[in-house]
Amino acid sequence: MTVVLRAATAGDGAAVAEVYLRSYDTALPDVRRPHTDDEVREYIRHVVIPRGTTWVARAAGSVVGMMVLDGERLGQLYLDPAWRGRGIGDRFVALAKERSPDGLTLWTFQVNAPARRFYERHGFTPTQWTDGDNEEGEPDVRYDWRP
Repeated sequence: MTVVLRAATAGDGAAVAEVYLRSYDTALPDVRRPHTDDEVREYIRHVVIPRGTTWVARAAGSVVGMMVLDGERLGQLYLDPAWRGRGIGDRFVALAKERSPDGLTLWTFQVNAPARRFYERHGFTPTQWTDGDNEEGEPDVRYDWRP
């Protein structure tokens, strides 16, 4: 199956939001989301997508992954749970490194061990730990990648 990575368009907003919601709820079932599904959908459609920093992975006629890359900040990377383990996340990270060759930074929750292993496998190093000073109230960890 061919997977195409491309910049998101306004028409992708609803699909991007659904990928985010399914992925978050599957990967982080015990982490409280501070916003309702509808608030997330509106935010992604009207704030995230218009910024022009979102990339999507499309396969089989659908959005199956999303990444928000704003300069050196890899803000979000979510895959539809059915599409994990197929190299799409690897391709997103390679794209992020190509577009930000001087380095990248990101945050993930400390409890998200699969994400932490994924980023560490791609050369990211944990550089800062928090006790949950975010909307979710969940301890997180900052990762940096420097070539």
